[in-house]
Amino acid sequence: MAERVHPADSPPQSGQFSGNFSSGEFPRKPAPPPATYVIQVPKDQIYRVPPPENAHRLQLLSRKKPNRSRCRCCFCYFLAAIVILVVLAGISFAVLYVVFRPEAPKYSVEGFSVSGINLTSPSPISPRFNVTVRSRNGNGKLGIYYEKGSSVDVFYGDVALCNGALPVFYQPANNVTLVKTALTGSRIQLTSGARKEMRNELSKKTMPFKLKIKAPVKIKVGSVKTWTITVKVNCDVTVDKLTAPSRIVSRKCSHDVDLW
Repeated sequence: MAERVHPADSPPQSGQFSGNFSSGEFPRKPAPPPATYVIQVPKDQIYRVPPPENAHRLQLLSRKKPNRSRCRCCFCYFLAAIVILVVLAGISFAVLYVVFRPEAPKYSVEGFSVSGINLTSPSPISPRFNVTVRSRNGNGKLGIYYEKGSSVDVFYGDVALCNGALPVFYQPANNVTLVKTALTGSRIQLTSGARKEMRNELSKKTMPFKLKIKAPVKIKVGSVKTWTITVKVNCDVTVDKLTAPSRIVSRKCSHDVDLW
C-alpha cells in the first residue's frame, strides 16, 4: 500500500527557497567579505564631474571646440563659394564664346619713317620715328577700347632707340583703323661695333628694326565693358634707308594677349 507523503515533508524543488516564509523572514543578501567597502556614486556625477586634476583641461577643451567647429564651417563655406564662382565664370565664358566667337585683332606696319640717325659721327644720336600701325578688328559684335598706359618702343638689336605711346581711341566691330604715332629718342650712345654693323646693313638697303607695342584694351560686349586686357604686338621691320621718307622692305608681326 502506497505511503502518503505530506507536502511539508517533501524536499525543496529547484528554484524554491528553503527558508521559513511562514515566520515572515526573507533571505538576506550575502554580506561582503571583511575589509571590503562598497560605495554608491550617482550616475550623473560619474559622467559629468571630472577628477580635479582633469577639470582645468576639460574646461580648455570645451572652450576650443566651438571655435574650431565655427572656423571649419567658415572655411567650408568659403571653398564652396569659390567653387561656385569658378563654375559660373566658366559657364559665362563658354556662353560668350559660343555667342560672339571672339578673335584677336590683327596688326601690321604700314608706315615706318626714320630720321636723326647719323652713323658718321661718334656723337650720341636722337632718332625720330613716325610709325603707322594698321589694326583690324574682325569681330562682328565686339568693339575695342584702347586705353591710356600703352607703350611703343623701337630697337636695333638690343639697343633701345626711342619710345612713345598709342593714342586713346575706340575701334568698333568690323573696322580697320590706321594709328599714327611719333616716337623719339634722346642722346642714344651707339658703340663703334653697332655703328659699323648699321653702316653695313645700310649699304645693302636692309636696315632691320624691332617694333614692340603693349596696349591695355577693354572689350565692349553689347553695353558692357570687360576688365583690362593687355595686347602685345612684336614686329620685325626692315627699311631701305635712314632718312624720311623710307621704304619698308619687309615686315612681319606677331601678337599675344594677356587676359589678366
